[in-house]
Amino acid sequence: MDAFNHLLASSTGGQHDLLSIVKGFRNGAVYGAKVRFPHALVMTFLFRTGSLQDKMRFIIRATYQHSRNLAFFVTIYKTLMAVQRNVKGKEHNLDSFVAGVVGGYFVFGKNNNVNNQIVLYLFSRILVGLAKLSVKKQVLPEPKQTFPVFAALIWGIVMWLFRHNRDTLQGSLQASMQYLYNDSETFDSFKNFLWHNK
Repeated sequence: MDAFNHLLASSTGGQHDLLSIVKGFRNGAVYGAKVRFPHALVMTFLFRTGSLQDKMRFIIRATYQHSRNLAFFVTIYKTLMAVQRNVKGKEHNLDSFVAGVVGGYFVFGKNNNVNNQIVLYLFSRILVGLAKLSVKKQVLPEPKQTFPVFAALIWGIVMWLFRHNRDTLQGSLQASMQYLYNDSETFDSFKNFLWHNK
């Protein structure tokens, strides 16, 4: 074990790149499981129907997929970054974009529930990041009261889409909004007014 620890502590160059790819795979797998398992557990027991066995199967499948996808994405990304750095002699500005595009296409390119949720999560974060970047690079002036205006526009757009073009929204968002806004229109007794939805 001491020899292995020495190898890890003293790795450089290509050896360090290879070891960081292995650790990246491990970190992707662990992080994916940590993030997906509690989310799948709660959402499944709150909103899915079926037997306990079906629910557990779904939770394990979703956790495995999230964990696997992050592990493979990190592996592809770090491998391509190392290859580009070794071929060119140093890292260039677009190298991370190229590695991200390739990894994103091959790992997250299949449209399923887990990938869809991850990609939409990233999409919202990069839009905010690009807005901040445009202010940082002084392309746009820093607006006053940014968040209240942003929140107002988001809620205005989503409510308009739900009311007039519902089919354009993601299924789980449609279901949530149906429960909140449309199901609250239906009641004829105390039971379905306060105790149960329907």
